[in-house]
Amino acid sequence: MTHDILIIGAGPAGLATAISAARSGGARVLVVERHPATSIFPRATAVSTRTMEIFRSWGVTDPIRAGDLGVRPLCSVSPTLRTALAEGLPIGFPTDPRVVLARSPSMPACVPQDHIEPVLLDHLRILGGEVRFGVELVGLVDCGDGVHATLRDLTTGAQERVAARFVVGADGPRGDVRRALGIGLTHLGTLGDFINVVFKADLDPVIGDRRYGLYMIEHPEAGGVLVPVGDGRWCYGRQWFPERGESAADFTPSRCVELIRAAVGVADLEVQVLARLPFVMAAELADAFRAGNGFLVGDAAHRMTPVGGVGMNTAIAAGHNLGWKLAWVARGWAGPELLDSYELERRTPGEYRARRSLQMGGPPERDPLGEDLGVRYASAVVAADAGERAPHAWVTVDGRRRSTLDLFDGRLTLLVGRDAAAWRAAADQVAGGPPLTVVDVADALAEYLQGGAVLVRPDGHVAWRAAAAEHPQLRAALDLALSQVAAVSQAA
Repeated sequence: MTHDILIIGAGPAGLATAISAARSGGARVLVVERHPATSIFPRATAVSTRTMEIFRSWGVTDPIRAGDLGVRPLCSVSPTLRTALAEGLPIGFPTDPRVVLARSPSMPACVPQDHIEPVLLDHLRILGGEVRFGVELVGLVDCGDGVHATLRDLTTGAQERVAARFVVGADGPRGDVRRALGIGLTHLGTLGDFINVVFKADLDPVIGDRRYGLYMIEHPEAGGVLVPVGDGRWCYGRQWFPERGESAADFTPSRCVELIRAAVGVADLEVQVLARLPFVMAAELADAFRAGNGFLVGDAAHRMTPVGGVGMNTAIAAGHNLGWKLAWVARGWAGPELLDSYELERRTPGEYRARRSLQMGGPPERDPLGEDLGVRYASAVVAADAGERAPHAWVTVDGRRRSTLDLFDGRLTLLVGRDAAAWRAAADQVAGGPPLTVVDVADALAEYLQGGAVLVRPDGHVAWRAAAAEHPQLRAALDLALSQVAAVSQAA
């Protein structure tokens, strides 16, 4: 095979899958994208605590945070932007850093997608991943031992056949991969027809220190939402109604300027319209996330509306889950049955969040931080208490103070406390497979370990919990974790 993994689509889901695979055993990854570059539109801006933990494990926190919008995770509900609330309202993201940092080394952020994608692209290329823009998929055949894809260069028209062990569709709900794999799509619901207007305007004098992530405007003639997206850019979103004779064509640049001025509350505001993007706010779920050697990730697997700001975060989490599994099976470190765990683990969170995104105007989540960090994979590896995200604690490893969450990327990690020497000896006896590192965290996680050990997967989820003196069972646990895993997923 020319490539281990062929990924169609270079959005957050595709790039996250590629990075996870490339960082896990050096998988040979090819990503193709029909557009000429990464997204030129800001799209999503909410970056959750868990997503920032993933970015931290990849070492890209600083370049990601360089695009932070510097807003508070709050919203305002008012007739115009000028009359925005002096005290913002919660929108489901944590606002107290002390609460977040008690459970995580990372804080959530507000960064536009068109800043995030180039950072991920650069990182993937540093890892050796190949990315081709202006290339589309025109044919796909699953040969049993791999896939053969036909790609077409949209500039020259030249076609090329590419062989890969696996293919991943990260090309959206209408993507070519899902159709080629014969996977159906279930419509979950629609909130209506909307238009998103990207524009530039100097709104700092209008909002002052009321810098929030979302402004809900209740103006009788210009109701909608205003969202800051950086560099003086904003998004204005508004619903339109076909049953009233309206259409997307009615939103001419001049009308958009009038609506934005009314929504802001400044009649002579200087506005530069950059783009007008009509869309249907809907949620959909693929009938399966896998067919043979083909997989779906991101919107191709679970499309959700912008409500709640969870779409990009869910897509990145799914790619993080899938990438290392594909890489390890391709390398022979894990049995092919491991790939069945992808849909079993990621379907429930994807469907739950897609359905929840249809609940426009609902109350804020009770514990958004808990949900963000609380997706649990109830694995059959050993006990029912395996599968959770491993806890954050500060430890000293090789003379450096690190979070435990910094230790897991690209390897299996055995967290041990008491009887560390015996666990190291057991690990030495099972050498020869994927990287396995033993880390003594007795001082930081003694209560969590309960005298035993915890085996953590590359995605930071627990695969096995062992009681004291269970060192001889380590080999059997590894075999189960990498070859015969059967899991279901549930949101905490």
